[in-house]
Amino acid sequence: MAADRRDFYEILGVARTATPEEIQRAYRTLARRNHPDVNKEPGAEDRFKDVTEAYDVLSDPKSRRKYDRFGSRWRQVPDDIDERAGARQRASAGAGPPGQGAGFGGRGGRGGLGEEVDLEDLLGSIFGGGQGRGGDRFGRGPVPGADTEAEITISVEDAYHGGRRRVTLPGGPGGRTREYEVTIPPGVTEGQRIRLAGQGSGGARGGPAGDLYLVVHIAPHPRYKLSGRDINVETPVTPWEAELGATVPIETPGGTLRVDIPPGTSSGRRLRLRGRGLPNPRGTPGDLYAEVRIMVPPKPSDAERRLFEELATVSSYNPRGDR
Repeated sequence: MAADRRDFYEILGVARTATPEEIQRAYRTLARRNHPDVNKEPGAEDRFKDVTEAYDVLSDPKSRRKYDRFGSRWRQVPDDIDERAGARQRASAGAGPPGQGAGFGGRGGRGGLGEEVDLEDLLGSIFGGGQGRGGDRFGRGPVPGADTEAEITISVEDAYHGGRRRVTLPGGPGGRTREYEVTIPPGVTEGQRIRLAGQGSGGARGGPAGDLYLVVHIAPHPRYKLSGRDINVETPVTPWEAELGATVPIETPGGTLRVDIPPGTSSGRRLRLRGRGLPNPRGTPGDLYAEVRIMVPPKPSDAERRLFEELATVSSYNPRGDR
């Protein structure tokens, strides 16, 4: 991906010592600014993808540690590299001249046993790229392929209902795109990963391919705002509905619902509809919050204007108090 050619910390505009909270704040700011549904400028979509990839890597402690050690080649490094390095070190112990340690040189990064790891040599034996200095005895047998990640963006409605979707991703052999039929589970949330078994990097010496993980991002919606599984919906009401109370319809991802507006409701009040948020196949669904917005007639009729003028004359209510 494009972000592999740049430093992930540079993409997010944070220091390498940034805390998880700082990384998350930077991502939210840049993602909102560059989301293709919001920013139509040329290059905004590519910047959004770069920002998303950088956040996916740096927000996960395990992948961040690997990225800090191995840079843009971190995806090639298996999760158990420290164990493999230790096994390789133990296997080669005593093979060198008397008094010579069993380290692997200084090109790649530090191993789990405090020794320098030659990443080129170690990856060569792990992924079948050559025998390296350790010889074939360190690379025999099938080697599973590495897991890979990609991002997909779906709508709030897709997140609510789930279903089948065809996804096209770049990066196939020879630069060709790849297409997948993906099952999106109902109630999928922002950042959740969908696993496609066997669709990652190919294995070596007959080893199985790794898995492909699709990181889900939910596009901004003009009506719905998500917070985890909870959904917030702006609900417009008239002044008399807010004052006298009413039952009004609201549109939700699950269809039209009716919500009771209590008498004397002010703008900004949130009315909770329990269990009407995003579904949760493994637990409690989210809630839906109808946030009241009092709307006045933009072009009142003569009769409406007279009634408002009469109300202004007879009412002593002052929402500002003595301020």
